Amino acid sequence: MFIKTESNNAYHTPSDINRWSKRMTLFLLALPRFAKCSILFGIDFSIAVLCLVAALALRQGYVDDQIGPMVLAFYALIPVVSLYLIGFYRGASRGFFDAAMGRVLQLFLLLIIVYQFIIYVNPVSMMPRSAPIIFLFLFFIWLWNSRLMIRGLLNRLQKPDSQDRLDSCCDNVIIYGAGSAGRELLESLRHSHKYNVVAYIDDDPQLIGAYLHGKKIYAAHALPWLIEKLNVAQVILAIPSMSRGRKKQIMDSLSGVSVKLKDLPSLRELADEIVTVSHIRPVDILDVLERETVEPVAELLQKNITGKNVLVTGAGGSIGSELCRQIMKNKPACLVLYEQSEYALYTIDQELRSLVASNVISNIEYQDTEIVSIIGSVGNEKKLINIFEKYHIKTIYHAAAYKHVPIVESNPFEGTINNTKGTYHCACAAIRAHVDTFVLISTDKAVRPTNVMGASKRLAELVCQGLSQSNSHTCFSMVRFGNVLGSSGSVVPLFTRQIEQGGPITITHPDITRYFMTIPEAASLVIQAGAMAFGGEVFVLDMGAPVKIVDLAKRMIRLTGCELKDASNPNGDIEIVFTGLRPGEKLYEELIIGADNIETTFHPLIMQAMEHSFPLEDIEAILFEFIERSKQHDTEWLKAQFRTFVEGYREGDEADVEKIDVEQLEVVG
Repeated sequence: MFIKTESNNAYHTPSDINRWSKRMTLFLLALPRFAKCSILFGIDFSIAVLCLVAALALRQGYVDDQIGPMVLAFYALIPVVSLYLIGFYRGASRGFFDAAMGRVLQLFLLLIIVYQFIIYVNPVSMMPRSAPIIFLFLFFIWLWNSRLMIRGLLNRLQKPDSQDRLDSCCDNVIIYGAGSAGRELLESLRHSHKYNVVAYIDDDPQLIGAYLHGKKIYAAHALPWLIEKLNVAQVILAIPSMSRGRKKQIMDSLSGVSVKLKDLPSLRELADEIVTVSHIRPVDILDVLERETVEPVAELLQKNITGKNVLVTGAGGSIGSELCRQIMKNKPACLVLYEQSEYALYTIDQELRSLVASNVISNIEYQDTEIVSIIGSVGNEKKLINIFEKYHIKTIYHAAAYKHVPIVESNPFEGTINNTKGTYHCACAAIRAHVDTFVLISTDKAVRPTNVMGASKRLAELVCQGLSQSNSHTCFSMVRFGNVLGSSGSVVPLFTRQIEQGGPITITHPDITRYFMTIPEAASLVIQAGAMAFGGEVFVLDMGAPVKIVDLAKRMIRLTGCELKDASNPNGDIEIVFTGLRPGEKLYEELIIGADNIETTFHPLIMQAMEHSFPLEDIEAILFEFIERSKQHDTEWLKAQFRTFVEGYREGDEADVEKIDVEQLEVVG
């Protein structure tokens, strides 16, 4: 379409007019704030005069000649000046929203009274009593629509010119939840050009069919149909109080649909904050794993920490750093961070100090908890004794270990010396320094291990069991659990990176199965289990049902809005490739050595394994040979010791990878 102008007989396309309007808008935006406010003030005053004239015409059918220009200007100026006094012109037009007009409505109700008072004290003004009411009604309509128009123009100005670019960067979105959080989220998304809200979903049957800010509210069962019909790319769960069970039901209803599913934080995390785009996050991985959690027992968290001097070995690692965070929340007198990696130690040290400085840890009594960061190896027993005695350590959480199976498999002596003999040195130093509590962080790979890492951790458990039998002061306990989400080497961040890169997702075997829990939950349960110990216990954390890794990968693919690429869907987005089991890797992990040696505790997620141990002298005999044997790299001797002391140990190439009895796997679950 072309538009002909009379001035130069030229033709202008709509795109020319759009560019001209954008240049004009940019020019106005570049003006000083005072100039922009003055322009709006002048326009509103002019419109107010016209609205007043229209009100008189509607009331009388004509405008009385006795109501002169000065009277019209006086009556029209009152609401404009009042708007200025309440700060209406100081607000940014691009940030206009309904609440601003709510204040204007309250002001105009007050002005009706003011006008009636003026007419009452000046009856000769010839102003009909109902005219100001009609005038304010018309003026209110102008204010609302003009500000909406300005905001719309500014939003269009910021949008890409090309429709192709718009389609490529703007996702159609459905908001699940038409409550206060959903309304706030819509208002926030309106200012973002990455999202285009097309509908609401809500579980309340009374809201179905209604409209909220121009968006229709649909029932939950219509969600899969809407996603396909409206070409929806993302569904955002905007109900902070939604239970994990309800989220699981929604995810199950979308099992055959490729759509990004995102979530808002819980009510506790949001507190009094207004919901913004920054609050949107991927669905919690716990919902993917269908795992329920239990609130921690405060008394158990505080028993070995509050008011005491606590030390964490491996403080910069995944579990160690989370232990440090939770220990700080329970107000120790002193927290000593012991770590071999300087960078890891620096990172957790700075994080904890920033927490204290920013008053995140709100209890003032322990605001000045002493934080001590020490670089050192758990193999240096003399240094450990000096540190334990100097800082009067009462509780130790021993998280230092080499844990990556393929790396330890390639470096068997280094891994075993660090994991087993390092535990021995640390535990002996604790006894010498009269430490009250020593908690060893173990792993499910210590049960019938097929790799050096698991065998070395089982030997570390035997060290603590042997020392527990030979001393009467230090209380030793071990806490065994499976994989933690988000730790270094965890499959979840690996899969996330592979999906972001377009795939493929690499899995070692289609039948490989693992237990999972989050790092914060694991650390919390470790602290609580250690508080229940009397000496020598092996605690086992309830990891829930085992998860098939390939099923986890498929669900993560769907939750990111992608489709699985396989033989039945060759045009999919992400492919899964099976690479074969790595050296020492098991198909199925176990948490207990025997199905008949497990006892419950009063905590629903913590159990106690009753397992065989060896006299300390037998364990010490092989520990004293480690260094000499490592110089000779005598791995056959090392594996012979594993076969002697570690029940069920088999080398990776000897291990039977056939599927074991599922009922035996789920004893703990």
